[in-house]
Amino acid sequence: MTSVIISSVIAVFMGIAVTFARMKAAKKPVSAKKIILPPLFMSTGALMFVSPIFAVTGKEIVEAAIIGMLFSILLIKTSKFEVRENDIYLKRSRAFVFILFGLLAIRIIAKLILSSTIDVGQLSGMFWILAFSMIVPWRIAMLYSYRRLAKQLDASFK
Repeated sequence: MTSVIISSVIAVFMGIAVTFARMKAAKKPVSAKKIILPPLFMSTGALMFVSPIFAVTGKEIVEAAIIGMLFSILLIKTSKFEVRENDIYLKRSRAFVFILFGLLAIRIIAKLILSSTIDVGQLSGMFWILAFSMIVPWRIAMLYSYRRLAKQLDASFK
């Protein structure tokens, strides 16, 4: 139970850090590289599955991935771009912060409930799959929107 509480506290601090990073990022132009890199960096977390402590069943993988993809819809809906001074910027969204912390609250509640029936290592693996399944579709949608807007911007200069 202690590890669940500690990991939940860490998750809250990470949520706060993501919020500040998002606010800071909105002040600078976006690039394809800035959209693609976070899921690539996060993918290194898959190395946790080398250890049997984090082993998950096929059913748990599918469940976590589906929930992550469903959660990504909220992030996709709140991530819009705009053109300012011939550069593409991520629009600030007040809803993003509420959605991020809402998803975090759901995750913490689920972790507290599930930790009584699922091993902490296995649960950690499931939540990593959930998070990765949430960030990948979100970033793919962002990249698609970014490229579409970049093409429009390039066409306006011709």
